[in-house]
Amino acid sequence: MKITPLDIQQQQFKGKMLGGLDPEDVDGFLQMVAQEMEGLVRENTELREQCRKAAADVEQMARQEKDLREAMLAAQKITEEMKANAQKEASLVISEAEMKAEKLLVDAERRLAQLGNQIQELRRQKVQFESSFKSLLDTHYKMLSLDEA
Repeated sequence: MKITPLDIQQQQFKGKMLGGLDPEDVDGFLQMVAQEMEGLVRENTELREQCRKAAADVEQMARQEKDLREAMLAAQKITEEMKANAQKEASLVISEAEMKAEKLLVDAERRLAQLGNQIQELRRQKVQFESSFKSLLDTHYKMLSLDEA
């Protein structure tokens, strides 16, 4: 049976013949009040412990949430850094490729000019050879013509 504050206020003890209270009634009532108070104290202690555990859990979750936010921010920063590094590396690779292509083009143009010069030189030598050969043939023809006459 639960005792309420009203029960305590309205408790009546039977009087003894000499005008006193029945000690057994008083002791019984005090025993019930003590048991009820003991239960309330125990319940209060349990509730305080549950409250303390809940507060610790909330604090732990707040720390975990903070750690998770920090980890997410760090991951985002690392991702952005990796992206920037990849873009820099791509730009560097492109620049190197453009430089190599430009060098190859310059080398090809230089080689083309060399080949053009060689072709001109060979044409000049051909013309010179043809002229020399024609002159030689003319000289031999004249010599042959003089011998026949």
